[in-house]
Amino acid sequence: MTPQESVERALELSRADECVVIAEETSRANLRWAGNTLTTNGVTRSRRLTVIALRHTAEGVCSGVVSRSAVRDEQLEEVVRQAEQAAAESRPAEDAAPLAADAPPGLGGEWAAPPAETDIGVFARLAPALGEAFAQAEAGGRRLYGFADHQMTSTYLGSSTGLRLRHDQPTGLMELNAKLAGASGGGSAWTGVGTGDFTDVDVPALTDQLARRLEWSRRRVELPAGRYETILPPSAVADLMIYLYWTAGARDAHDGRTVFSAPGGGTRVGEKLAALPVTLSSDPAAPGLECAPFVIARASGSDSSVFDNGLAVPATDWISDGTLNALVQTRHSAALTGLPMTPAVDNLILRGPDGAGASLEDMVARTERGLLLTCLWYIREVDPRTLLLTGLTRDGVYLVEGGEVVGEVNNFRFNESPVDLLSRLTEVGATARTLPREWSDYFTRAAMPPVRVADFNMSTVSQAS
Repeated sequence: MTPQESVERALELSRADECVVIAEETSRANLRWAGNTLTTNGVTRSRRLTVIALRHTAEGVCSGVVSRSAVRDEQLEEVVRQAEQAAAESRPAEDAAPLAADAPPGLGGEWAAPPAETDIGVFARLAPALGEAFAQAEAGGRRLYGFADHQMTSTYLGSSTGLRLRHDQPTGLMELNAKLAGASGGGSAWTGVGTGDFTDVDVPALTDQLARRLEWSRRRVELPAGRYETILPPSAVADLMIYLYWTAGARDAHDGRTVFSAPGGGTRVGEKLAALPVTLSSDPAAPGLECAPFVIARASGSDSSVFDNGLAVPATDWISDGTLNALVQTRHSAALTGLPMTPAVDNLILRGPDGAGASLEDMVARTERGLLLTCLWYIREVDPRTLLLTGLTRDGVYLVEGGEVVGEVNNFRFNESPVDLLSRLTEVGATARTLPREWSDYFTRAAMPPVRVADFNMSTVSQAS
């Protein structure tokens, strides 16, 4: 049974007052390498089915949701009945709202077409480029490690109101780690890239960057904890801004639980957050970062509602010219806050005040003394009211003196709030697509600039390598 047939059959089987069905089919291809040698490759496939049953009562609408992987044709009715049972046992949903009946104009996709697929052929240009990179690394006394992953997910959303929507989502990434061979000393260097199809991945540029950083690592400088002028590259900025975005729910802010809660009640929408006129935005149609243009909600929560399935997802400026402009909203939370409905979008873009900005290299050249980071990892929340985060630097922290990198320094544990960080920006560079290091398992569609912060808090020295 095709995903479309599963949706139609589940809707036929439903005895609920209303029903929404989401069927997803995913194919995935991967390459892995270690020590300048390709090691494994493979292709997998998976399916997931979500049934949302709605029961109307005098007190309100009750919802029941069941999601299952690898549902066989003969199990379909069982999943539908489980969703109906869950609805029968639930209390009226506070986020209840009329289901969408009309597809957003031009955004419905081709319902009848087979699921989009990926296969090992997606790496047709990447694999030969890696082979050349392995040879060059071997000749230069370096070892390359890493992986490339590509998946294609086709999502089919149907409802008892007649809604039929379909979206194909490609998601690709590559991570490269380089180390000096033998006992020649030096550290580890990392780079990564997000992509839709790997045709835009420049392997020589990535490996040249790694080779340069390994040369920097041959000189080691020990520094104490403290506050340093620091240049954060786009990957590190992405990890911080994504966490900010994940906590930017309007309902939680309205309830007084987050950094976006206003003293005395309400939200901080309209408040100036950034020292420079930066804009943090999301757009389903952003070139190279395209994502679902309609709501796909498999569960209800403070930032999502199953009743919103199929509604159009607009482009949104979360922060506009440095001012908090919007928070993630469902129809229900929008009614509570009095703000427009602005659903979550599966991409994130930060731009500086002039839309252009300097390159990372230009920013380094203008640094009298400071630190250049590679990436962050093991990021954890310390205080939700200030959004204070802690984590570690990884795979290269470099000392810049007189506009040049003079060596690698020890790793640090940092303590910073991305919201507070925005208020202390002194320079924002050019925005480019990047791969978050910490959150790449969950979020790959990001475009960020490098930024300069005058007093980034390296709270303690870390022994992590």
